[in-house]
Amino acid sequence: MGDQDRHQAFATLNPDRVVDAVESQGFVGDLRVFALNSYENRVYQFGLEDAEPIVVKFYRPDRWSDAQIEEEHQFTWELAEADIPVIPPWRNAQGQTLFHYEDQRFSVFPRRGGHAPALDDLDNLFQLGRLFGRLHLVGATRPYHNRPTLDVDSFGETSRERILDGFIPDSLREAYQGLSRQLLDETRSRIDAVQPTYIRCHGDGHVGNILWRGEETWLVDLDDSRMAPAIQDLWMFLSGSRDNQQRALLELVEGYNEFYDFSPKELALIEPLRSLRIMHHAGWLASRWHDPAFPLAFPWFNTERFWGEHILALREQLAALQEPALALPV
Repeated sequence: MGDQDRHQAFATLNPDRVVDAVESQGFVGDLRVFALNSYENRVYQFGLEDAEPIVVKFYRPDRWSDAQIEEEHQFTWELAEADIPVIPPWRNAQGQTLFHYEDQRFSVFPRRGGHAPALDDLDNLFQLGRLFGRLHLVGATRPYHNRPTLDVDSFGETSRERILDGFIPDSLREAYQGLSRQLLDETRSRIDAVQPTYIRCHGDGHVGNILWRGEETWLVDLDDSRMAPAIQDLWMFLSGSRDNQQRALLELVEGYNEFYDFSPKELALIEPLRSLRIMHHAGWLASRWHDPAFPLAFPWFNTERFWGEHILALREQLAALQEPALALPV
C-alpha cells in the first residue's frame, strides 16, 4: 500500500475496523467503541465483554518507525518495572506490544481515569518533582538509539522551513523570515553555551499528561519521548509571574533532588525550549493540515490573524531570551 493510501486509511478509521484489529489479538469486544480526544494518533476506548474497557492507540503513518515505537514501549516498561506510575502497553504471550492489522499499527493499554493536578498547590509541585526525578533516574541509565533528540534543527529549523513553504501570508513573510531566523540563532547559541546532558525524557511534561485520582498519580502518553535535557520535563509546570515561577521551581527541584540531581545550569534553557515549542507547534499544525480532522479542530490556524499573533509571540520570546534566567538559592 502506498503512502497516500495508508494516510487515507488512517484518516477514515471506523469502529468496524477498530473492532477487527483489536479482536485479532484475542480480545472480545462488546461493540462499545468511543473515540477519545487525540489528533496525532487515533485513540479509542474499547469495551470488553466481562472486563474493564481498554484504550487502543492507532499510530499515524510515517511519524514513528516500528523500532522507534517499540523503543518507547521498552522505556515505558522499564519505568513501570521500577514502580514509577506510568501506563505501559499490553504485552501478548510473545512479549509484543506493537501490532499490525492490515495497513494499521496499534497498541493496547489499560484504561486509567483522573484529573490534572492544580499547579497552584505547592505540594502538588513537590510530588511532580519527585515523579520526574524518579523517571530521569531510569532515563539516564541508557540512551535511545532509534528515537530522536530534541534540538534546534528538528524542532525549529524544520518548522520554519515548513511554514515558509506556502503557509505564512506574503504580507507577513518578511517579518517572519527575519524574526524566526534571529530567534533560532539566539536559541542555538544559548543551548550551545549550556552544553546540557541529554537523557531519555517524557518529552511532553504538562498537566494534560498527568492523571490524579485520590491517592494515585499516573504519568501518561510517552508518545513524544525523546533524548532531551532534563529541564524539558519540568519547565512547562512553571507559569505566571516570575515570582510564581520561582516559588514553583523551588518545590519542583526539592522533590526532584530526592531521586536525581537537578542541574542548575539547565535553567538557562527554559526560554530557548519554550521558543522551540512555540515554533514546533505551528510547524506541526502546518504538517498535518492535509488531515481532514485538523481544519475542523483548529479553524483559527493559517489565518492572517493567527500568523500575526504568532509573530508577536516570537517577538516576546526574543525579548524573554534577554532576561535573566530563573535561579536557585545559593
